[in-house]
Amino acid sequence: MVAGLSGHSSAYQALLTLSAERLRSYFGRRLAGREFDVEDLVQETLIAVHRKRATYDPSLPFTAWLHGIARYRLIDFLRRDKRGVEVPVEDGFDTADTDAFEASLAQIDLDALLADLSPNQVAAIRLTRIDGYSVRETAEMTGQSEPAVKVNVHRGLGKLAARIKGTGDAN
Repeated sequence: MVAGLSGHSSAYQALLTLSAERLRSYFGRRLAGREFDVEDLVQETLIAVHRKRATYDPSLPFTAWLHGIARYRLIDFLRRDKRGVEVPVEDGFDTADTDAFEASLAQIDLDALLADLSPNQVAAIRLTRIDGYSVRETAEMTGQSEPAVKVNVHRGLGKLAARIKGTGDAN
């Protein structure tokens, strides 16, 4: 979502695709046997996500925000529905499904954030901060000196922090 808000259309498209899959599962469990209604709710929710994307707070989990929108869409649907079906709407997403979904979203966000950094900064950050290698091991793997790895991590993280905060570019 953060990348999509920053203008990365491919990341935003991937987010909507993953969200649609998750929403189909969410609505499908609550409206079993009503596939047309499920698909309508998925589309309504994706439109709401698109319209309300400016209200998303990047410091909060995307799935919680998505779930809130989906829940209200489902409540509105049930109020309009003449059949009077009773569906529990208090429960959230299944934990097992959410872990894989959040991991996919996190990878999209991470790739988008790192896209603006130099290759040396990306390698240094991935190896030391994400993969857990030491500065010495990272230097050996990348061919950079140890001080260069430290500088690339420091500057790269500074740029990422500035970008996330929306204050521009920091060296």
